Amino acid sequence: MDGMTPKASTRSESTQGLSDFSEEEQSLLDEIGRKKSKLQEEIQHIKNEIAEVTAELETMDGVVDVPKQQDQKTKQLATGRKRFNMDPQKGLNFLYMHGLLNETPEDVAGFLYRGEGLSKKMIGEYLGKLKDFNVTCLKEFVKLHDFTNMSLVSSLRQFLWNFRLPGEAQQIDRMMEAFAKHYCQHGNGGVFANPDTCYVMSFSIIMLNTSLHNVNVKTKMTIEGFISQNRGINDGDDLPEELLRAFYEDIKKDEFKIPEDEGGSDLTHTFFNPDREGWLTKEGGKRKTWRRRWFILTENCLFYFKLPSDKEPRGIIPLENLGVRELADNKRPQCFEIFSDASSAIKACKTDSEGKVVEGHHNVYRIQAATAEEKDEWIKCIRASISRDPFYEMLQTRKKKATHQQEVGV
Repeated sequence: MDGMTPKASTRSESTQGLSDFSEEEQSLLDEIGRKKSKLQEEIQHIKNEIAEVTAELETMDGVVDVPKQQDQKTKQLATGRKRFNMDPQKGLNFLYMHGLLNETPEDVAGFLYRGEGLSKKMIGEYLGKLKDFNVTCLKEFVKLHDFTNMSLVSSLRQFLWNFRLPGEAQQIDRMMEAFAKHYCQHGNGGVFANPDTCYVMSFSIIMLNTSLHNVNVKTKMTIEGFISQNRGINDGDDLPEELLRAFYEDIKKDEFKIPEDEGGSDLTHTFFNPDREGWLTKEGGKRKTWRRRWFILTENCLFYFKLPSDKEPRGIIPLENLGVRELADNKRPQCFEIFSDASSAIKACKTDSEGKVVEGHHNVYRIQAATAEEKDEWIKCIRASISRDPFYEMLQTRKKKATHQQEVGV
């Protein structure tokens, strides 16, 4: 024993330790060893499978990212639409920057024509701008409408449903002129002698729709009145009566709906800080009786009330394209009158005995002040509040042009 090396001694001690297990314990130890080896093999197999799947996923990166990219673009597109509805140009710039829209009139026009999630008011505002790019967009936008074999009424329904006309007269003029030209080139089959006739007829149809379907308009336009209103507008000639009757019946049967943004106006704020207010005596329209009313002059309109405490006015006179002058009347001193520059009646409204808003029946409004000083002050303030709407003059000019073109040899 003394001659054994330390290494041999250690091996002998290890063998001696194993020999201490009973046969049953040794058998159990061997079973554990086998299970351990099997488990290690299974773990390695799983690792290999994970490695294979990972490799496959890495080669499919482009496919896996598609839904994520689409989701991102969807969010960016929604953001662009929201920005457009607050500021059209900023919204479009956002879409350009993220590659969601090409900065070309054709692509922008298509985007506005589809109109998904866009404010119709903002579409009209953008198309009405005078910048060269916007004007070209308007032309491309109009071209997207197919008016082939469609009546003027149906074409107007389609065209004006895609946006809301802006408020400025020159913008309305450009947009309706573009519509009239496109319709005459692609839709009317030679019915109208020129685009000016189409232009005037289009506005006549819009006004007819208001007359027939606005619940506040008590006196509805008759078919005879509609025909008479549009005499001589086709290059000096009349449009076929059966065509005008068809337009009338179409509008009467199916209201011509023009999109409007939600929200309304609150008259309460209108009467704060008026330009002038006070008692005046006004001559009636149909009944030539004189009644004392409380007048408020503000925001280019003359409102009159039965009492100063009333919240709703009895009548409204928009001071647009009107005139005011002193009136010499021996029976009623200190009088002045508001009159229309044209031969037509003043476009005003009032409430009737049932509380409905109806059109006024005044060619002039005759009003009496208490003193000469008050009369002069009212005339001065009203004159300063009168506005000139160029669209009114544009429409009158076009109507004259459409009526008299044949006479001047155009």
